[in-house]
Amino acid sequence: MLIFFFVICFLQLIGEAIVYMTEIPIPGPVIGMILLLVSLIIKKGVPESFNTAANGLLRYLALLFVPAGVGVTLHFHLISKEWFAISASVVFATLLTIVFSALLMKFMVKSDG
Repeated sequence: MLIFFFVICFLQLIGEAIVYMTEIPIPGPVIGMILLLVSLIIKKGVPESFNTAANGLLRYLALLFVPAGVGVTLHFHLISKEWFAISASVVFATLLTIVFSALLMKFMVKSDG
């Protein structure tokens, strides 16, 4: 299990290094997750120990939101000045996600049958 936790961290490090060297505007962890996805596709499955390591991280996922919450309370004065733009973008992004998911579902159901 520990080796797979190391693999997850190492792939995130590789993602960060790729972003640092290429200066592409994608977060390093996202590139690391893409690398993880590609490696799992090549391996054709998820090893049980990897699943255990991932579930261990997910169990404490809520702790990762503490720094974001502190940032929101620290910069509340900035957020209060831009509340309309923030609210509008959240609503728009939510609606866009719902529409995209519905269209994707419709496409997937149509192509399956």
